[in-house]
Amino acid sequence: MEKTLGELAQIIDGRLAGEATIMIRGVAGIAAAAQGDITFAVDGHIEEAEKCGASAVIIPNTVENFSLPAIFVDNPREVFIKLVKLFTPPLAIKRKISDKASIGNNVVIGKNVAIMPFAVVDDNAVVGDNVILYPHVYVGQYARIGKGSMLYSSVTVREFCEVGENVIIHSSAVVGSDGFGFVTKNGKHIKVPQVGNVVIEDDVEIGAHAAVDRAAMGSTYIRRGTKIDNLVHIGHSCDIGENTLIVAQTGISGSTKVGRNVTFGGQAGIVGHINIGADSIFAARSGVINDTPEGVFYAGFPARPHQEWLRITAASSHLPELLKKMKKIQRDSGNDN
Repeated sequence: MEKTLGELAQIIDGRLAGEATIMIRGVAGIAAAAQGDITFAVDGHIEEAEKCGASAVIIPNTVENFSLPAIFVDNPREVFIKLVKLFTPPLAIKRKISDKASIGNNVVIGKNVAIMPFAVVDDNAVVGDNVILYPHVYVGQYARIGKGSMLYSSVTVREFCEVGENVIIHSSAVVGSDGFGFVTKNGKHIKVPQVGNVVIEDDVEIGAHAAVDRAAMGSTYIRRGTKIDNLVHIGHSCDIGENTLIVAQTGISGSTKVGRNVTFGGQAGIVGHINIGADSIFAARSGVINDTPEGVFYAGFPARPHQEWLRITAASSHLPELLKKMKKIQRDSGNDN
């Protein structure tokens, strides 16, 4: 695909600075951009963008002077997403049910569905309109997949679980694995039956190799608009609020309730049976062990206000020096104990 810079400015409703006839053939990040590409830059990267090899740059309206051809917009990141979609044609997917797929009894399948080879849709499951099931997907008995959802290769949605509309689940994720529940008696671990399900609401995305456990009873909830990265574990009976972001290798233990618009950085760890306040941020590798209020920015283990954690971390770097001074004082005073 090719578009002139002027055409792109019209498409994204931006203010053009430069020759409208410049031909754009692709999109790229600042470091990889070459002639024929358009890239974007936000505050903090404007100087870097001026030195890049792109033919044009999308930049914020707040920038006053810029040497390369540019399109000025309010939100470069949002606009760039639109251009990435424009220059990346969708994959051609045949909307049919492969004769190598396995379809159980009493299955309901909607219109315009793609079910690829070796996918399995078990008895009494429901697959909505415009759903795409890639090879080796398993949809369990009585499970429901909502309209427009896409399940990549080797995804498992276990029995009775519900997936909403326009959900994306990446390869090898498991929805509805048994919760980790055992009773120990006489040194033996006895499994507690996990008879609940998982309910994933609309517009959720779940990364590769993530696991969302079914509730022991009732439901584990992933609320509307939440985005879950690769290698994340959500324990049984959790309730994850709307529009939450959960970054890779985070683990949330069972029966934790998370408010809406919460962000967990990579490798965050959250104990079970606590409440996480809405509109909060937890830095990478935070360890959350108690209820937290709304609107906080926490870091460290145990998680605490970010500025407090920074002060503690800075102070701890001086401990070896302080220890040497203390030992010297002890020696000078004649007390080596």
